[in-house]
Amino acid sequence: MFNNKDPKTVNGTTSQSPNLNMISEGTKVKGTINSQNDVRIAGKVIGEIISKGKLIITSSGEVEGEIKVSDSDIAGKVEGTVKVSGKLNLRQSAVVNGDVFTKTLVVEEGAQINGACKMGSDTTNLEQGSDAQYAKATKLKTD
Repeated sequence: MFNNKDPKTVNGTTSQSPNLNMISEGTKVKGTINSQNDVRIAGKVIGEIISKGKLIITSSGEVEGEIKVSDSDIAGKVEGTVKVSGKLNLRQSAVVNGDVFTKTLVVEEGAQINGACKMGSDTTNLEQGSDAQYAKATKLKTD
């Protein structure tokens, strides 16, 4: 009567949700975001963003606070320090008011960095650490 097939499979394919956290346009979040997955921001975040995945800030997105991620693609506005252990793409409409630390940097004509920029392999690396080290580094502050 009942099928023993996994309910998440249809015709041999799985229907897993994408591992993406989204802050939609018109949404404002205040606090720290810790994620093992990708984060997409089209709204406003006031606080720290830490992710082992990729951070995408759309042209309507704004972040006020420190960013520590593996990779990032920024088209919006950032007020704070940006630390990217891999590749940072700054789109034409990007405005970063703060220091930038990254291994690789791609900047489109028109993007702005109003702060210091340090590049190289000795910048913060979130990918190489174990999950225990990541958990310790991203532990929520309880002050």
